[in-house]
Amino acid sequence: MDPLLKLLEEHALRTPADLSKMLNLPADEVQRRIKQYEDDKVILGYKAVINDDKVDTDLVKAVIEVKIQPEREGGFDRIAKRIAKFDEVTSLFLMSGGYDLLIFVEGRNLREVAQFVAEKLATLAGVTSTGTHFMLKTYKEQAVMMEGGEDFERLKISP
Repeated sequence: MDPLLKLLEEHALRTPADLSKMLNLPADEVQRRIKQYEDDKVILGYKAVINDDKVDTDLVKAVIEVKIQPEREGGFDRIAKRIAKFDEVTSLFLMSGGYDLLIFVEGRNLREVAQFVAEKLATLAGVTSTGTHFMLKTYKEQAVMMEGGEDFERLKISP
């Protein structure tokens, strides 16, 4: 991966001048490459990682494993694109293993997430089963440790 992209993943708020110093490149070159990555849809957006425990939010987050019957002609893509359009869905991945899709959802409460699964997701043609797991606490997200994460100790390995 381009070192510029790696730096942007970790330091998206840095100015092109700062990034240029870190990469030993001219600032205008860094700016041009960022613009090109945005135009080419390599960079799709910039997002802050929020510590939900520090803000006044009662969002319920869940991970849903979904087994689907792939459609003829459309495979997994057509169903996945349909699921991705729901407002509750924040992320969606095609997976290998025991299930086909992994969906991250948010709702205002447990009932709202349960209704999403029962009324919207499970009723879609092609969805054969779901497994819902509610997130209880976040320790690390998007490679960022949440509060107190710096104090974690590595377990000692004994021979």
